[in-house]
Parts: sequence; C-alpha cells; structure tokens
Amino acid sequence: MKKFLNTVYVTTPGAALRKEGENLVAEIDQQERARVPFHMLASVVVFGGIHISPALIAACANKGIALVLLDRNGRFQARVEGPVSGNVLLRRAQYAASEAPETVVRSLLIGKVFNQRSVLMRALRDYRDEYEPRAAAGLSSVENRLARILRRIELPGSGLDELRGLEGEASSLYFSMMNHLIRSPDAEICWFGRSRRPPLDPVNALLSFLYTLLTLDCRAACESVGLDPAVGFLHRDRPGRPSLALDLMEELRPIFADRLMLSLVNRRQIRAKDFQRQESGAVLLSDEARKLVLDAWQSRKKEEKSHKFLGEKAPFGLVPYLQAQLLSRYLRNDLDAYPPWFWT
Repeated sequence: MKKFLNTVYVTTPGAALRKEGENLVAEIDQQERARVPFHMLASVVVFGGIHISPALIAACANKGIALVLLDRNGRFQARVEGPVSGNVLLRRAQYAASEAPETVVRSLLIGKVFNQRSVLMRALRDYRDEYEPRAAAGLSSVENRLARILRRIELPGSGLDELRGLEGEASSLYFSMMNHLIRSPDAEICWFGRSRRPPLDPVNALLSFLYTLLTLDCRAACESVGLDPAVGFLHRDRPGRPSLALDLMEELRPIFADRLMLSLVNRRQIRAKDFQRQESGAVLLSDEARKLVLDAWQSRKKEEKSHKFLGEKAPFGLVPYLQAQLLSRYLRNDLDAYPPWFWT
C-alpha cells in the first residue's frame, strides 16, 4: 500500500521556505519554526505571499514533491512539479474510455449518491429525537428518494445526459436538507443555496475551501498512478480544468468535505466571527479560522475506515490514492468495473 505522506500547509504571511540538507525548513522573521524531511513529504501548499527559495523548488521537483500555490483566499494559482512520469499506455486507455464514459460515470455516481444518503441517514440516527416531526419526515423522505435515484443509476443502458440529470436531481435533494443538518447557534451560519466564485455566505466559504483541498489531493492521486488529471468522464473537458480530479472527488466530498464542515460548525469550532465579508459581497475565512480548518483536515485524513472493496482499513488520506489506483486497474482491464468508495 502507498505510504501515507504528509502535506505541509503554509499560511503565515511573510513566511519563508528553504532547503537545508534533505529537509524543508520554514522560517518566520528569520526564526526557524518547522523542519520536515523530504522523504516524509507528498506536497507543499502555500497561501499568498510566501517566499520559496530556488533550491527548495528544484529539490521538490526532483523528488516528486508537488508545490501548490494558492492566493490568500485559497484559490488555485499554480502548481510546480518535475517531469511527468505518467504511463503512456494507461493514458491511452484513459483517453479511449473517455469517449464512452457511461460505465465509469455510473460507478462514480453510485458512490456519490450512496455517500450523500449516508450523510442524511447519520443525521437521522444521531439527532432524530431532537428534530421536529416535520423535519424528520423531510429527511426520511429525501433519503428514500435518493435510494430510488440510486437504483435508477444502477440500471444499465442510461446515457451520459440521463446520468448527469440523475446526479443533478440527487444533489438538489441532498442540499435541500442542508439546513436541517447544520446545528450552529449563529443565525449567519445557515444554508442559502450553493454559491461560489465567490462564496456569498459562511457555509459556502467553508465548503469551497474544503473542496479546494480535496481537489488538490485528488489531482495528486491521479498523477501518482500515471493518469491524466485533465481528462475526465463526468466533467466535460475544459482547458485548465482538472476534470478527472473533479470526477474522483465527487464520491468523496459528501464525507471528506460536507461531513467535516458539519462537524466544525455543529461542534462550534467555527463560528460567525471566523468569517470576513468583502466589499464585493464575498465571504471568506479569517486567517486563524483557515489554520483551524487545515488542522481539522489533516486530523481527519489520519482517521481510518474500512475499504469495502479491498477488505482492509485505510486512513482517509489514502482513499483518493486507492481510488485512483482502482480506476487505473479498471482502465487496464484488470477489473470488470471501477469500484466506488462507500462510507458506512
């Protein structure tokens, strides 16, 4: 199994990163604050104005450590990496499969809708006695409707447009229940509907940040097994968009991102005061809140869960890599179908 390596997140404005021997060294005001051996690193993600020495950039490229540059608000800017080592035969199989993507899309959506339904079922199980009868009935109704959509997705013969339509219907139902899942005492932290680029409320700001982190991990997972992250199955090809990484995250984000968002706000670790509203109307996480979310993200990645297909436990942080490996095995005809990841 792939070794679970670390991601270093650097968020302090004015911090400096440099190479010293076989280590990454982080400094603030010329004082060393952290030192991480290269052999323990998978990637380095920096936010905003962080100085990175040329020697460190070269070392990361030579050692296959991805260097990802985000702006202060977490929006992607650039990715620095060494020579591409993708398997050309695997990529040819990927490109061929993308011309008739229905089989892969069906598996991805089975995983996504199953996991969306699991989120609702967990809420019903944990808080049923606290819900008003009407709210509990609404959650039960949507959970049953998602089960019916899941059965329709499983039926063979559906075209790509029909599958995308079922995915849209399931997501609409799922997010219509989000306010019943949010249990924050702050009136500002509630669900108004999905908004992005920019997010217009605290929940969307937190979700967008977590989705960015998950996308980065999924892209790294695709590249680690030799897949082309730009050529997907569910998401249409578009210049500059990592379509396959976005495909891979679809089945994971109800658990990796949505559940973590709910945990942070329901446990009152994130409050309304942790967000800043810009003149443009955009709502963004404060610097301190961003650090708290990154700590929670890293902690969640260390938790273990049983992988139903593999029959063994694995840390959450390894799941994108395992799924990318299973997808590559399917594309090589080593598996009859791509097995989605189920959270139970």
